[in-house]
Amino acid sequence: MTSAMGVPPVQGDRERDRVPEGLSARVPAEQRGPGRDRDSVRLLVSRGSEPAHHVFGELPGLLRAGDLLVVNTSPTLAAAVDGRIGHARVVVHFSTLGDDGRWAVELREPDGRGTTRPRAGGPAGAEIRLSAGVRLVLEEGLTGPGGRLWWARVAEGAVPGLLREHGRPIRYAYTERDQPLSAYQTVFALPSADGVGSAEMPSAGRPFTARLVAELVSRGVRFAPVTLHTGVASAEAHEPPYPERFAVPEASARLINAARAGADRVIAVGTTAVRAVESAAGADGVVRARAGWTDLVVTPERGVRVVDGLLTGLHEPEASHLLMLEAVAGRTAIDRGYEAALRGSYLWHEFGDVHLLLPEEPFTQSIA
Repeated sequence: MTSAMGVPPVQGDRERDRVPEGLSARVPAEQRGPGRDRDSVRLLVSRGSEPAHHVFGELPGLLRAGDLLVVNTSPTLAAAVDGRIGHARVVVHFSTLGDDGRWAVELREPDGRGTTRPRAGGPAGAEIRLSAGVRLVLEEGLTGPGGRLWWARVAEGAVPGLLREHGRPIRYAYTERDQPLSAYQTVFALPSADGVGSAEMPSAGRPFTARLVAELVSRGVRFAPVTLHTGVASAEAHEPPYPERFAVPEASARLINAARAGADRVIAVGTTAVRAVESAAGADGVVRARAGWTDLVVTPERGVRVVDGLLTGLHEPEASHLLMLEAVAGRTAIDRGYEAALRGSYLWHEFGDVHLLLPEEPFTQSIA
């Protein structure tokens, strides 16, 4: 699961607005039967408005030489830590490290089943006692005084070690059991020098395996790494945007610009990759090396300047990601894709199936 892009909930009575009950992926694909691996998830492919059904292991045959996949290298953190406010037990989700050393955090309550439920944020000044004697003090709401995300102060440099020693991956109630942190790392994840990363996995990259990447490279598919550290995206909340850290290195900017100049396709692996690369693109569509914070919201009205296609998971009806998908592929393609996913009982969430949105191939008539 990746963080909400921060646009209003999608409304309507279309098929995609129905909650897919019973279609949550409760365990990773490799745990669903013998001989299965991460690339055993199903792959829905939409070219234009017509969806087709595949398995992810068939991806090399669906791409072509020259395609450029933009991938997010952010590692997933063990971002959930137990704590107490007074005598009350809480779970702290560490979301984002600010420039001033504070962390954006979300407080939740244990639900007795190994997961958590929402909890009201605040109040300002509240002190949370964490493991190893760490004290966390809430200072101000990130999205207003009544929001769930708060800026909190903790001893400088304490959080990375705290997460390594006492943290666990953020887990929601639709999953069956706790998983090791390795289950939430993608093959593209790289450790960061300051110990930060994503509160929740950039999950579109999860189905890739080292073997599959090697096959893609052997067929002429290229990769452009970018980084966007995603914040928490609790399933119960869909809020206005908050900034996230990102970086597009010079080498990746050159690869992307060269692909566009050569009429090759730029395909983002995940909405996080879209947000990063579109944040580094000027109005002229040229991508320049950038690093910092982005609060970009990609909507159909704003459109995309760089991305031609997108590989992404299946998003909940209220998820603001759906408007980003419409910006890439159009409303008709998304509607028909989600109708096909529901009819085909595709699985949702971070361990679920994936959807590849490709531009419609132009019709060419041969001349006899």
